[in-house]
Amino acid sequence: MAEMTIVQAVNAALAQEMARDKRVIVLGEDVGKDGGVFRATEGLLAKFGTARVFDTPLSESGIVGASIGLAAAGMVPVAEIQFEGFIYPALDQVISHAGKLRNRSRGKYSLPMVVRAPYGGGIHAPEHHSEAPEAYFAHTPGIKVVIPSTPYDAKGLLASAIRDPDPVVFFEPKRIYRSVKQEVPAKDYTVPLGKAQLAQSGSEVTVISWGAMVRECEAAIKTSGVSCDLVDLRTLTPLDMETIAKSVENTGRVVIVHEAPKTAGFGAEVAARIAEDEILELEAPIVRVAGWDVPMPLPKLEKAYLPGSERIAKAIKKVAEF
Repeated sequence: MAEMTIVQAVNAALAQEMARDKRVIVLGEDVGKDGGVFRATEGLLAKFGTARVFDTPLSESGIVGASIGLAAAGMVPVAEIQFEGFIYPALDQVISHAGKLRNRSRGKYSLPMVVRAPYGGGIHAPEHHSEAPEAYFAHTPGIKVVIPSTPYDAKGLLASAIRDPDPVVFFEPKRIYRSVKQEVPAKDYTVPLGKAQLAQSGSEVTVISWGAMVRECEAAIKTSGVSCDLVDLRTLTPLDMETIAKSVENTGRVVIVHEAPKTAGFGAEVAARIAEDEILELEAPIVRVAGWDVPMPLPKLEKAYLPGSERIAKAIKKVAEF
C-alpha cells in the first residue's frame, strides 16, 4: 500500500480504470498537458495518449453534452469541470438529457459517464470556486451523486462510478484534496455506491455528514464530550437509509452537517426521511448545521460561513441535553 492524498487517489483511480477498460476517456479544460487545475489528471496524457485524454474548449455545456453523446455511443467518458461553481451551464445537459435518456429510450440506451468536479470551500477562493451544489443534482432523477471524504473512498468510489451504467456526478472536496493522507491499495478495488460508512461509533447522538465536513464533525465530537455515531454518507443518491436508521435507533438524537446553504440543502432531505421513517425513535428535534443562506463570501469571511467544529459541537451538546 502507498500513502495517498485524495487528489492522488483520484488520479490512481483514473489510471486504474483507463488501463482496465479501453473505452474510458478523460476530457475537460486543461486536463491533458497541464494535468488539471489541481493536477488530478497529471501524467494520464503521457500514459494513454491524446485519443483518450484531451483538452476541451471552455464550455461546460459542451463538455457534458459531448460526454452524453460519447456514452450513448459506447464510450465511458469522465468529464472534469474545473470548479464546481462552473457547472451550472451544464445543468441543462445533466437534467434534460443525462438523467432522462435511459427512461426516454425505454432502456435502449444507458449513459456510463462521470462528471467530476472539485467541490466546496476552505481554500480561500471566492464564489464560483467554493460552492456546494450537490442538492441540484440529488434532486435530479437518474443521476447518482457521490462525495468522498477519504483517499481510500475516493479511489474506490470513483472506480465504482466509472463502472456504473448510469451517470454519476462525483464531487471531490478540494479543502482536503491534499491535507488528508491514508494508505490506499495499489491493487484494483471498488467501494460500492449507495452505501454509507459508520466512521465512528457512539451511543448518544448520530452525526450525519459528507465530504470535508466529516473532518469538522470528527473534531467537534472530540471537543463536545458526547458519545456519537458519525455517519459518512459518501453517496447522497442513492441514499443509504438502512445505515442511517440503524444509527438513529441506536442514539435517538440527530445532527446533520453540510456546507451548502441550509434552505433546501440535502440535509433537509435526510431530516425528512428520518422524520418519516424513524419519528418514534427520536428523543429530540433534528438539528441541521449548514452554510448560511447567502452566496459564498470572499475569503476573509469564509470561516464565518462554513460550519466549523465549534458550531457543530454546540449543536451536538444542544441535542444531547434536550
